[in-house]
Parts: sequence; C-alpha cells; structure tokens
Amino acid sequence: MTAPVTAFAQLTLLAPGLLGGSVARAARDAGLARRIVLWARRPETRAALRGQTWCDAAPDTLEEAATGASLVVIASPVDQIATLAARVRPALPAGALVTDVGSVKAEVCRAAADALGDRAVFVGAHPMAGSEKTGWEHSRADLFQGRACFITPRPETPPAAVETVAAFWRALGCRVSAVSPAMHDRIVAHISHLPQLAASALCATLAGRDPGWREFAGGGLRDTTRIAGSDPGLWRTILAQNRAEVLAALDLYLRELQGARAALAGDDLTAVTELLERGRAYRAGVAPAP
Repeated sequence: MTAPVTAFAQLTLLAPGLLGGSVARAARDAGLARRIVLWARRPETRAALRGQTWCDAAPDTLEEAATGASLVVIASPVDQIATLAARVRPALPAGALVTDVGSVKAEVCRAAADALGDRAVFVGAHPMAGSEKTGWEHSRADLFQGRACFITPRPETPPAAVETVAAFWRALGCRVSAVSPAMHDRIVAHISHLPQLAASALCATLAGRDPGWREFAGGGLRDTTRIAGSDPGLWRTILAQNRAEVLAALDLYLRELQGARAALAGDDLTAVTELLERGRAYRAGVAPAP
C-alpha cells in the first residue's frame, strides 16, 4: 500500500548543494510543502537563497531553520550528517521526520538515529541523481525524474515513517527501493564508488603522459571519464566511510584487469574477446539516462 502524498507544513533543507537545491525546487513545483526553509553555512549563500522563488526563508541559524519543520532533508557531506542532526534535534517538533541524500548509509543511519534519539525519526535516503557539478546554482527541479532512490530504514524504524519518506521521494520523480543500510553500501560500492575510482585512475594515468594527447580524444574518453571531474574532497569522505565495500569492489575489478593483461600478454585473444563480450552484455542491460 502506497501512502498518499500530502503537503508538509514545513520542509527544511540543510546544507543545500546540487541535490538539496534540487529537492527544494522539485518540492515547490510538486506542491509538497507549504513552506520551504533552507539553511547554508555561509552568509553569502543564505543571502543568495533568499532571492529564489523556491525558498521561503533562509535563516541565519540551524535552530531557526529546524523550528516547525515536519520534514528535514540533510544534504551535507556524509561526515557532517549526524552532527547536523544532533544540532537541530532540540529545535525539532516532536515526531518530525529527518532524511538525507548521503552516498554512504550504514554509519550515517546509525549515527544520525542516535543523534536524534526519540525526538525525531531518521530514515536514510540516497537519490542516484548526482553529477560532477556541485552547488545549488546547478540545481534543477527535474533532477530526480526517473532516477533510482534508495530508502534505507533500520529494523527499528517505524513503517509509517518509512512510507512517508518513500512517498516524498516518489513525488519528486524517483523510483524508490528499500534496502538495508549495509546492502546499500555494498551496491553503491560497485555501481557508483568503483566507477568513480576507475575514471579518476584513468585520468591520473593519462596525466602522466603527453598532455597534448588529450586534444585527439574522442567521445570514448569523454564518456568514460566524465565523473573524474567530481569534487575530490567530497569523494574522499565517501570512500573513507565505505572503505571495506569499496576495497572488495576494487579487488574484483583488479582481477578482471589482471586477467585481461595476462590474456593479452599471452596472445589469448579468445579470452580478450570473452571479456569484451561480457562487458558489452552488461552494458546493454544498463538503462539509458532519464
């Protein structure tokens, strides 16, 4: 049973960058909140947000932003989510819902739930709608249309809270799947964190060659390395928090690369072709971008 989507009295976004700003824009377009409040650490960012039609207020303090919030979306880097949850806890109405957009879930869900205690309910979320671009200036109301979104409740999370948060993300345009925080981290280590490292490693490898070679690059290099343009500081935090699962994914990838090298060195073109065919078959099953 899917709960109907009703407008929240107040939606509060903390630390809005690309994702947080897009949540605010999409929620305004979909009529999901009667009041949308944003808080950013920098005064100049708060001043700029006050001029946006999808922002009703951008107060100077976290406490002001959290006061009266029915739903809080924390859009900060993953290592700051629990800290922000703890800071807003005293100002939240009893029973408020808190979610996030973090790329790592096991530690975040545990720490954020502990930080909120019995004051509010935390339901982890991760919309797979990122980009190499950062900042609320790049946010879009349609960013989540057709995108996958993980909901990562813990065993003790109230089902009603889980369904309310899931319905919110569906209303923003997401295809929602519920998995455990640990399973989420295993999945994204393979489909998101490993590709980031692979793209960055490829660019780092090419950086040691003649820089002029890049002028001859075609679409293959651009497509393969697009995400290498992502924020290194952001990814450093993500990789550190999902270290064990990323290492396991890297081991599998290195095994494939080592096998390809051995096959090519041994002139085993049958094995090389088999690798290319397996890769092609998997790629054919990846859905095109919405």
